[in-house]
Amino acid sequence: MVRRSGRRPGNQDTKQSILESARKAFAEVGYDKASVRAIAAVAGVDPALIHHYFGTKEKLFLATMNLPINPAEVVPKAMAGPREQAGERLVALLISVWDSPAGIAAVGLLRSAMSNEWTARLLREFVVTQVLRRAVAELDIDEKQAQTRAALVATQIGGLVMVRYVLKVEPVASAPAEQLVAAIGPAVQRYLTGDLPGVFETA
Repeated sequence: MVRRSGRRPGNQDTKQSILESARKAFAEVGYDKASVRAIAAVAGVDPALIHHYFGTKEKLFLATMNLPINPAEVVPKAMAGPREQAGERLVALLISVWDSPAGIAAVGLLRSAMSNEWTARLLREFVVTQVLRRAVAELDIDEKQAQTRAALVATQIGGLVMVRYVLKVEPVASAPAEQLVAAIGPAVQRYLTGDLPGVFETA
């Protein structure tokens, strides 16, 4: 029996092929520039099949990261509340996720990113486009400053994750979550909404 096209049938191999193509695309050109149509072409499937398996491009990206949390759901909840306490809520969210069973997979991903350029690119895209971009959007930050502020927040978040979960430096490694929130939250808040002399040009 001759198939009418060269498209792969809808099975587990197809799903895996889509994921592999997506990982490559997201790592090479980034989340924003990667298109479902291009990913489908590399995987040899119809774009509709990607929507069937994964829904949106965003959900496909989350599937490539193999993380059990959806930033689209948790970040807006963390940002809801007084604007001046957003930094503390963001740090509290981070610690709650990394301290949970889901954090085990995240630590493994981070360790891999330290030695694998492809994984590092995927992790960077995830942090920037799915977490930090959402956080600054919820706070209605000036678009001209948003990218820089998000990157500065990443320096604090990345440092906390590295010290607490990878290097396990005491007393940070075993400190209660509320202690770290109180210590690091204000620094994150400053990067999110505070004055940053010398960073942005004044009109």
